[in-house]
Amino acid sequence: MAPTLTLKPGTAWGDAWQRCLAVAPEAFQDDRVLNLWDGTWHRDGRALPATTPVDGTPIAGPPRLDATTAHQAVRASLDQHRRWRHIALAERRARVSATLDALCEHRQLLALLLVWEIGKPWRLAQADVDRAIDGVRWYVDEIDRMAEGRTPLPGPVSNIASWNYPMSVLAHAMLVQALAGNAVIAKTPTDGGLACLTLACALAAREGIPVTLLSGSGGELSEALVRSPEIGCVSFVGGRDTGARVATAVADLGKRHILEQEGLNAWGIWNFTDWDALAPLIRKTFDYGKQRCTAYPRFVVQRSSFDAFLSVYLPAVRSIRVGHPLAVEHPSDNLPDLDFGPLINAAKAKELTDQVSEAIDRGAVPLHRGDLADGHFLPGQDLSAYTAPVTLLNPPSTSPLHHAEPFGPVDTLVLVDTEAELLAAMNASNGALVATLSCDDPATYDRLAPQIRAFKTGHGKPRSRGDRDELFGGFGASWRGAFVGGDLLIRAVTEGPAPERLPGNFPDYHLMPT
Repeated sequence: MAPTLTLKPGTAWGDAWQRCLAVAPEAFQDDRVLNLWDGTWHRDGRALPATTPVDGTPIAGPPRLDATTAHQAVRASLDQHRRWRHIALAERRARVSATLDALCEHRQLLALLLVWEIGKPWRLAQADVDRAIDGVRWYVDEIDRMAEGRTPLPGPVSNIASWNYPMSVLAHAMLVQALAGNAVIAKTPTDGGLACLTLACALAAREGIPVTLLSGSGGELSEALVRSPEIGCVSFVGGRDTGARVATAVADLGKRHILEQEGLNAWGIWNFTDWDALAPLIRKTFDYGKQRCTAYPRFVVQRSSFDAFLSVYLPAVRSIRVGHPLAVEHPSDNLPDLDFGPLINAAKAKELTDQVSEAIDRGAVPLHRGDLADGHFLPGQDLSAYTAPVTLLNPPSTSPLHHAEPFGPVDTLVLVDTEAELLAAMNASNGALVATLSCDDPATYDRLAPQIRAFKTGHGKPRSRGDRDELFGGFGASWRGAFVGGDLLIRAVTEGPAPERLPGNFPDYHLMPT
């Protein structure tokens, strides 16, 4: 009989909220968070109700601004930008470093907020905070050489990002942009991360970093955050539909932009025999339920090796642990080491479940379907946002799972017999951020890898977004605008001597880094 679990003492949402009120009372008041603009926290916007995907507990919802107020905030950010861009680099570095020290001090609270707001298991929530801090520290150490001969943009950088990495993607980008001499604006992700980002921005604002943090619907705020003439650059991380609308707007305006969009990242298996090396990597691909832009939801497998592939794949996927990230058997126990918790919300879980059922009805073969009854849950807790791992063989071409990223714990397997079929299946989404090809012969890898339409391709190992000096971008429809990472991130948010062509995918040219 499975042990009865309980919420670890001190980790309830109410405990986290009280800590927020104590740490940053200027940003958290009563039962709501505030918007930050013009250097001041404002109790404006209509606060919407929200619940955590972890167990349906009510949490703080976004205080959604109207378009008029958003335009006022953007104009105020331009005033901040004009002052900040003339602050000496040494002073900017000191203020960003002080912010990082404050983030370190409140590391565990930031991670706990990520658990409740977006359902990250404790290990991954801490890693998200740590990657943000460590990554920005690298830029603090390297900024002198990167910024030499360059100047800040004419206006602030506007950031619109998805909910899955509030710290290591969004907060990281904002602090590096500020370090480079720009005021920064961010829209809180609609689906989660509000309190975590608010706390991070409160700590930055105390150190004099010119941060603006706004909540609102994309449709209501896009005119201000994308099209405003005051904006110097638009940085977007999200899906292709929204990204395409942003891309159209910035192209029309000739505005600097960084648009990271999704793609179906594929892992190919071709003339491969080192199955013992592959086995531990398969389970790791399910971290955070594949809710990340560099997840691998597609395996393209040589038909003659399919039996060997299944012999390592199925045990790995059956070992995945799903559950409540804060549930323990005894109060003194460490928090559980789970592969993933809930999806971002119940609607996403239902959408994915419906897509799986539809794909099976149209001919996909279910190779594995996990059961939440085996999960790590509190007695009677709400499970509406949870989905167990699923593996489908040969999803039909009419299914979204055939050509689009599921953003959930669903793998699709495609069998191929020729190299041409392998490449076609791996390139199904017209460009991807990452890919991997497992094959024994290095010469075969060297010949096939350049034909895979991914910005990064690993040889038998997964690729990630990367940190510090590792570059990041995308091929095809997965990326528009300037590439980032290392020196390229600073170049993307500063101006150099004219004429300058930034590496990236632009309407009139495509330039790979040298």
